[in-house]
Amino acid sequence: MNQDRRRFTPEFKLEAASLVLDQGYSTTAACRALNVGLTAIRRWVRQLRDERAGITPNAAAMSPEQQQIQDLQARITRLEREKSILKKATALLMSDEMNLTR
Repeated sequence: MNQDRRRFTPEFKLEAASLVLDQGYSTTAACRALNVGLTAIRRWVRQLRDERAGITPNAAAMSPEQQQIQDLQARITRLEREKSILKKATALLMSDEMNLTR
């Protein structure tokens, strides 16, 4: 029996966690209403609580602010890698030039 794993969008996860945190649903009631497992709802609620407290998650962020933070962190990482490559290339070119002038 081959069951494909269900995938949920960050927007869906945000809405599901908001049911519990903002609208007073119990996790069990939210599970029944959305036809989602209890463990998933609990994980999303915990993640949204952390995001609201300013903790950037390791998984895909649910809140727009945390999504923007993750995007910016990825951009910083990419730019730092590019800078490192350029530094190495410059050093290599300078050493070649020094060898040619001798």
